[in-house]
Amino acid sequence: MPAFTFEKISPPVRRAPAATTPKKPRGLISQMIDRVAERRARRALRSQPAMRRDEKPAAE
Repeated sequence: MPAFTFEKISPPVRRAPAATTPKKPRGLISQMIDRVAERRARRALRSQPAMRRDEKPAAE
């Protein structure tokens, strides 16, 4: 017979959900980069020739 025993200790019960940290507003530089990238993407789409639905894209 063992001289002592270990008790099983259960983890503490979470009573409330973890508070979410408020998101920081994006920096001015990040916003400017996003705008530039969006405009470049739009311009690239406009400059591509329109494909018909029955055409397959050309392999590069």
